[in-house]
Amino acid sequence: MLGRQCGAWRLWDICYMTWPPAEQKCKSLVAPQPSSGAATAGYRSAKYTPAEWHSNNFSILQHAVSDRDEARRIRAQSKTLYQEAEAATQWAQAEGTRLLGERLQDIHLWKSELQRHIEQLVAETDLLLAQKTRLEKALDATEIPYAIATDNLTCRERRPGPDLVKDAVEEELLKEVDLIRSVQALLKKTTAQVVSQIKINREAKLMLELDWSDKSQAYNFDDRCGRYNNMSPDTQYHPSSASMQDQVCNHTSWVKFTQENLSKALQELQATKDLRRLVERVLQETSQDLQAQCSRVDRAFSQRCAELIAAKAHLEQHLTQQIGVQEKNTVALQQAIHNKEAPLRVVQSRLNLRSLRPKMELCRDEPQLRYIHAHSLIHTSTIASLCQQLSEARGSLSRLEESRMALEKDIMCKTHSLLIDREKCMAYRQRYPTISAMLGY
Repeated sequence: MLGRQCGAWRLWDICYMTWPPAEQKCKSLVAPQPSSGAATAGYRSAKYTPAEWHSNNFSILQHAVSDRDEARRIRAQSKTLYQEAEAATQWAQAEGTRLLGERLQDIHLWKSELQRHIEQLVAETDLLLAQKTRLEKALDATEIPYAIATDNLTCRERRPGPDLVKDAVEEELLKEVDLIRSVQALLKKTTAQVVSQIKINREAKLMLELDWSDKSQAYNFDDRCGRYNNMSPDTQYHPSSASMQDQVCNHTSWVKFTQENLSKALQELQATKDLRRLVERVLQETSQDLQAQCSRVDRAFSQRCAELIAAKAHLEQHLTQQIGVQEKNTVALQQAIHNKEAPLRVVQSRLNLRSLRPKMELCRDEPQLRYIHAHSLIHTSTIASLCQQLSEARGSLSRLEESRMALEKDIMCKTHSLLIDREKCMAYRQRYPTISAMLGY
């Protein structure tokens, strides 16, 4: 048994020469004691004694027992250590997998929020683009009213002198031109605001998309990490991967970054909604203002045309009535003078014939006096008065003719003005854009 123990010890000593017991090293260095007597004659000069042999065997046995106990202790500690290490490793791996699952849920939640806000931004931006198109169409539609108003003012500048007045129509047309310019300036300003907001929305959408892309990539990486296990063939050693964690952000800054992006997106969404309401109100109010001013201009044109028609009719009526009456009066006077010529010839013939009476018969008798009186009445009073009246009537008729020329000229002015206002201006205003066109549809 001792031999087997010694053999075992020697095998252990051969395998683990790097850590022999210190006591063994010391004893191996002790030189054997020399023997005396016949043992030295012709044989080895130095041999061990039986006591030394027994002591050496006992020492070896003691060391073997000590080494065995130490080995048992080490085995027990090793078993406990690798069991604890195995349990700690499995717990750490399971806990890491669990936390990785929670992380995947967090990333999925934030991805969903980012996707929802991206879709909302896209929808609101599309609606804003549609309103931008409406603003541009409404701005283009204002060119027609502006051209109509300026053309009306230009046409009315060609009215004849007496009718070239700054009437209510011109005042309303000038108001319409100023209103159209103000509307165009407002639509341009609103369009610039819309373009700026669309640019901001796209920048915010780009930030969300980049964040979503990063989270999608991180989700794929973490999902692959969650699928790794101890039996996975594609795992490798990466010693420097743990030291890289000092260069990345923490969970708080990660959440804060996404929250800031979402907050910016929400802010731009609200700004977009407010701007869309503003655009709709601007389009409604500008179209209503332009239509109301157009109605006022049309009413002023209608009223002015009615005034021109009434004035023209009054002038024409006055012209025909006065000249016709005076012409009738002249004809009547001429007829009256003509009618007095026969009585005048009769009385003059009587007087001439009675002047041929002889001697004492040529007296101023009653018939003679009456004929003289009748002659004086017809020739001096009646015919002379009628001739004077006829002369005055002819003068009046001449003045009426001159007045008729002035009236006809004025009537021509009214006719020309009526042609400009009714046939040109009002007819051109029929091309005024509709409400839907002014709203940008």
